[in-house]
This record gives sequence, C-alpha cells and structure tokens, in this order.
Amino acid sequence: MTRKPPYLDKFYPDVYKALGQVSRQLRVLYPDVDLPLSLIELINVRVSQINGCGTCLSVHVPAARKAGVPEYKLDAVAAWRMTDEFTEQERAALELAETLTVLPDGRDNSRAGAIACDVFAEEQVAALEWAIIMINAFNRVSIASGHPLITPR
Repeated sequence: MTRKPPYLDKFYPDVYKALGQVSRQLRVLYPDVDLPLSLIELINVRVSQINGCGTCLSVHVPAARKAGVPEYKLDAVAAWRMTDEFTEQERAALELAETLTVLPDGRDNSRAGAIACDVFAEEQVAALEWAIIMINAFNRVSIASGHPLITPR
C-alpha cells in the first residue's frame, strides 16, 4: 500500500504559521509601496501555474478575480508574452516571477530584476521579489504535502 506524504503544515505547524506570518506582513507592505493586490494575485497565479500547484491555483485564481484581475487576463496569463493585454508593469512583474521561479541556466537571472527596476521603484521590486519567493514556498509546501484543491463554498 502506498502511503500519502505528510501534510507539512500539520506535521510542523509552527513553521507553517511562520510562513503565514511573513505572508501577512507582506500584505501590509504592498499598499505602503503602492503595489496593487491585483498585481500580487496575478503573480501568484502565474507562479502557481508554472509550479503546477492546483491547491494554490484554487485559492489564488478566485483571489485574483476578487482583487480585480479581469477574466480575460486570467485566461491569457500563461501566454502573456503573446498578447498586448498586459500593462508594462504587469509584463515586468510576470517576467520577474517567471525568472525567479524557473531560475533558468545560461541566462542572466538579474536581467528581469533590472527590467523591473526600469518600471517599478526599488522598494516595489523588493516587495515583488518577496511575493514571488513566498508563493513559491507555499506552492512547494502544498505540492510536497499533496494538498487537495480548495473547493468554493
């Protein structure tokens, strides 16, 4: 019989709570640096797509809608380079998100950060990078744990 992996959030709840605390601190920070929640949720969706985290997609797609991301952008976010529907800021943030998630070999990984700095203030880029790091961490916890999709109530 194949055993299920442990739910990391249940096995070491204090560590998971610490991740949640960082996430809450960032949610307070975003308005202070003038980053809209819609942009953060768009990043959360794209990173979760790349990582194949169904649990996080089931949370962040509805959250993105609630934050004001239009449905047509959610439909096209995986192919954002192929459409003109995304703003310059969204494009820079999505490029940064993809680069920090995939960390491609043979490519200057700092290039996406430099592009983002052309579009955003330095403190905004730092906040975006933290957002990307956090969603990647939550993706990996959910994937490692085998968390199910969150169904709407």
